[in-house]
Amino acid sequence: MAIFQGKSKRSPSGGRNVTHRGKKKFELGRDPTETRIGKKKLRKIRTCGGNEKLRLALGNKINLVNPADNKASKLEILNVVENQANPNYVRRNIITKGAIVETEIGKAKVTSRPGQDGVINGVLIVNE
Repeated sequence: MAIFQGKSKRSPSGGRNVTHRGKKKFELGRDPTETRIGKKKLRKIRTCGGNEKLRLALGNKINLVNPADNKASKLEILNVVENQANPNYVRRNIITKGAIVETEIGKAKVTSRPGQDGVINGVLIVNE
C-alpha cells in the first residue's frame, strides 16, 4: 500500500473533511531510507520535475571535520553508539542525522542526512 502525504479525511477534532479532488502523484510518499553500515550502495530516486535524489542504502565512510583545527578527513565508521531518532537504530547500526558514530579517532556526530544527500558528513565530538 502506498504512503499518502496529502490532507487527511478527518479534521483534528475527528469531523469529516469533504475532499474537493482525488489523490495526486506529488502527494505520494516513500518508505524511509534506513542507511546501514556496509560497503557503499546508492539508490537513485526520481523526484518532482525529473530531478534525481541519491539515497545512501549502505555506507561505511564518514567525511569528518575536526573543530579544533578545522581539517576534514575521510574515516571508517566502526559502529553506531547513539541515535536519538530511535533507540532501536543503535542495535541495527542505522545512521541518521544526529546519530553518534564511533570512528578510528573517536566519536562523531552525523550532520548530513544520508537518506536524502547520499553522503555521510560529521563533526568530531571533542571531550572537554
